[in-house]
Amino acid sequence: MPKVALYNTAGEQVGEIELNDAVFAAKVNEGAMHQAVLAYLANQRLGTAKTKTRMEVRGGGRKPWRQKGTGRARHGSIRSPIWRGGGITFGPTGQQNFKQVMPRKIKRLALKSALTVKVNDGSLIILDELTMDLPKTKEMVGVLGNLKTGRKVLIVTEATQENVVKSARNIPGVKTTNANQLNVYDILNTDNLVITRDAVTRVEEVFA
Repeated sequence: MPKVALYNTAGEQVGEIELNDAVFAAKVNEGAMHQAVLAYLANQRLGTAKTKTRMEVRGGGRKPWRQKGTGRARHGSIRSPIWRGGGITFGPTGQQNFKQVMPRKIKRLALKSALTVKVNDGSLIILDELTMDLPKTKEMVGVLGNLKTGRKVLIVTEATQENVVKSARNIPGVKTTNANQLNVYDILNTDNLVITRDAVTRVEEVFA
């Protein structure tokens, strides 16, 4: 089992914690992680983009000029897609569905792989606890400074803590989540993954 240092919010090492091999020392599957990231990004798309067809463009009720005798090409409506300001051919309809569903086993494999990558890179920071009595951005900045984190940080707690969320939400590059909502994209898109000991226990219970 891999051993990782355990820190307090002052940035002091207070011990070590053994991590479950099945979750934090799994075989890294890059294909699964790639698929999970693509699915996550696809599922963020709303599919609300829309263009007008020639039936929806305003105007063009009459033929722009007579069929023959002008020396110009034949046209029946200025709403034709070949006209400037005309309708769009095969444009987005506003009803696209970009949702991708991944098999449960692949999702679990991808998440374990992402957590293992963080352990191998030495970018996993485990806190003994993270609690705040009041929402204080300055206090959260101090905690991250004590831990010497990078610019982009993901903070994971066992359950959603409103004061922690409010303290971190105005800090650029810092994102918070709970153990039940972890996803591969957020894990990989960070310099450091800061996770509490209770959240580690919760993750191991679900994915081991």
